[in-house]
Amino acid sequence: MLMHLIIALGPWTWWVVGMALLAAEMMVPGFFLVWIGLAAVIVGAVTIALWHQVFWTWQLQMLLFAGLAVILAVLGRRYVYRSHTTSDEPFLNQRGASLVGRTATLQEPIAEGRGRIRLDDTYWSVMGPDLPVGTRVRIIASNGRDLTVEAAS
Repeated sequence: MLMHLIIALGPWTWWVVGMALLAAEMMVPGFFLVWIGLAAVIVGAVTIALWHQVFWTWQLQMLLFAGLAVILAVLGRRYVYRSHTTSDEPFLNQRGASLVGRTATLQEPIAEGRGRIRLDDTYWSVMGPDLPVGTRVRIIASNGRDLTVEAAS
């Protein structure tokens, strides 16, 4: 049945496959099938032009399709996921990094390189030189949940 359809469609088979893949992209979002569908449409255009040539076998068509699908998927991914805009909230999901430069008062002394501060409504673990409770410190770096501090001047 499928082979009969491919033989009946002839060079238009690639166009039908390409359009089916492009339609599937609308139903299964992810912006991936569009590149494979575009590869099929391109192979279809080349097949229409070269249909009566002896060297244009189905094996060569499949090789061209596979190569184009990979190339278009890689180039398409680069094009789509390239970010040209700068964010107005660069530290949106990096709360610790957004605290660099702020000052706070030590709630627990820094002993053996570890202590705690309170910023807004959160207690943070800090690392730095040994300092007593009540010392004003400036946050100079963030490493996950730990903040690195120095004595504020």
